Amino acid sequence: MSSKNGIFSHLGSDLPAGLVVFLVALPLCLGIALSSGAPLFSGVIAGIVGGIVVGFLSGSHTAVSGPAAGLTVIVLNAIEDLQAYELFLTALVIAGVIQLVLGFVKAGVIGYYFPTSVIKGMLAGIGIILIIKQLPFVFGTNSSELVEDFIPLVNDYEAVLALQSLASNLEVGAILIALFSLTVLLLWEKPFVKNHHFLKFIPGPLLAVLLSIGINEIFNSLIPNLAIGEENKVTLPEITGLSSLGDHLFFPDFSGIFNPDVWVVAITIAIIASLETLLSLEAADKIDPHRRVSPPNRELLAQGAGNLVNGLVGGMPITAVIVRSSANINSGAKTKMSAVFHGILLLLSVLLIPNLLNLIPLSSLAAILLVIGYKLAKVSLFKSMYKLGWDQFLPFLITILGIIFFDLLKGIGMGMIVGIVYILMRNYKNSHFFKDSREDDEGIVHIILAEEVSFLNKGSLIKTLKHVGDNKKVIIDGSNSKIIDYDVIEVIRDFQTNAKERNITVEVINIDKENAEVLN
Repeated sequence: MSSKNGIFSHLGSDLPAGLVVFLVALPLCLGIALSSGAPLFSGVIAGIVGGIVVGFLSGSHTAVSGPAAGLTVIVLNAIEDLQAYELFLTALVIAGVIQLVLGFVKAGVIGYYFPTSVIKGMLAGIGIILIIKQLPFVFGTNSSELVEDFIPLVNDYEAVLALQSLASNLEVGAILIALFSLTVLLLWEKPFVKNHHFLKFIPGPLLAVLLSIGINEIFNSLIPNLAIGEENKVTLPEITGLSSLGDHLFFPDFSGIFNPDVWVVAITIAIIASLETLLSLEAADKIDPHRRVSPPNRELLAQGAGNLVNGLVGGMPITAVIVRSSANINSGAKTKMSAVFHGILLLLSVLLIPNLLNLIPLSSLAAILLVIGYKLAKVSLFKSMYKLGWDQFLPFLITILGIIFFDLLKGIGMGMIVGIVYILMRNYKNSHFFKDSREDDEGIVHIILAEEVSFLNKGSLIKTLKHVGDNKKVIIDGSNSKIIDYDVIEVIRDFQTNAKERNITVEVINIDKENAEVLN
């Protein structure tokens, strides 16, 4: 790779973007670990591996990997079923190997078969859920006994229901800091800041976080009633050095490698993590300003290596994650160095400055995620999808609703089903499978079959032939057809039989020899 296009060629853009992603990823790493029933530090390990290992191996310029919200329920149930985190890590090692195999056999192309409407629906759905899940943090209601209800995950419907407790748990200090952070973030989107010779080099989220720490310290000194308590700040395990790092690590128990339950968990994680990665990868490519296309098979190899390493050192499953990726892109990242840098920052932060990080108000981080969520689910996106027609808008909308009320994968599945139904309906009604269907004169009906006519066109062909009047001559021309399913030939044969009773003459021309023998 030349220096012009290498990962060190855009450090001026990539390092600030990596810093923003680090600020976004840190609370998510901890929150996903907590809600997954895994050791808290395992989420940070996963973020480090997702940044450094996957970041270096991936072929994507913009995608960022880390603990996956879409896998939370699966991880929680797996740990409970296996009854030991060490056995779960064994399953994760196997899952990583399976993903490596999927990459080697080039299974990544499956990601190309998801329609744009579903991918955009996934982005918008995650954006909306992200906004909903940050509201408790904005209002300071995430007390220690309720923190599991308020973790900012995608597929946790109970957390949405828990919003009803907002009114009785408001923290004015948290609200003020969130509003201040939002003001800074919105100002930093304005042209006068982006074009300023000095301010444009200062990341808005970083400034918002630093100022929020300062404001809270002022509250502590002058207005204690407004000060944010420890339960509303970032909480990291304290690591005094590399020697104490081992106290927070877990290792796989390979004695369970022949346990069928371990293999069920491994296969489930491998399949779902791969699918979520491919969808997030394509979604990230769609919002990349340079519209670069990431190699999906290489991404599967990178994710497999990442999950293999995580399994060996006690981390959680990882995937490419659209929340981190969108934050990366919106912060101006140019190469994958930003993803690597965010992983390095996660590692350095837990080793060197855990006390400083534990001063960050969660309401300030929530403000950053609110802005990211809105960028994923802008009102203009809904308007543009609606203008494209119901065949695009309905799968888009159903995907969003499925993600909000169920989970990520169910929402995507629901959107896909609706999209497929529209394809089937279009195949049934749309005459483009028949290049021409007209009356050349009063006594002749001329039907020219399309290039490819499958069983999906049976209904349309039957309907067309049914409405041919008695005493007509019907010419069915297959000169443009390369493929005609036997189902279609059978429909034509049945029509030939029925046509005799209605005094209809049927002429079939330019049908391949094999099918012509069936009709004669």
